[in-house]
Amino acid sequence: MSVKEILDKYRTIAVVGLSSHQWRASYSVSRYMQNAGYRIIPVNPLETEVLGEKAYPTLDDVPEPFEIVDVFRRPEYVADIVEAAIRRGARVIWMQLGVVNEAAAARARAADLEVVMNRCILQDHMHYF
Repeated sequence: MSVKEILDKYRTIAVVGLSSHQWRASYSVSRYMQNAGYRIIPVNPLETEVLGEKAYPTLDDVPEPFEIVDVFRRPEYVADIVEAAIRRGARVIWMQLGVVNEAAAARARAADLEVVMNRCILQDHMHYF
């Protein structure tokens, strides 16, 4: 599935590492995607609410389904995030710019998840839509 198809088909994004600090990339990227009509679910144990949405400590704590897991964490944390995404039935792992973990990507693909790595979801959305 192409990046354009992913962005067209899936509308709910769990953003791991979403910060309430407006100067952080996770905030501005998520705000853009929210304004573009996507449902944003903040996942960060240090937050209670971001962008008007309740935040959850982990993916396993999110009480509703989500399709895309957008990762704003360092590469060494991605393997655990992928395992949680697989448990929760996510369809896509999206590692933001600068986030590369080939082993975690291979694990996600083996579990039939789409993988986007080292790309900005905002830039791709702007490009295609």
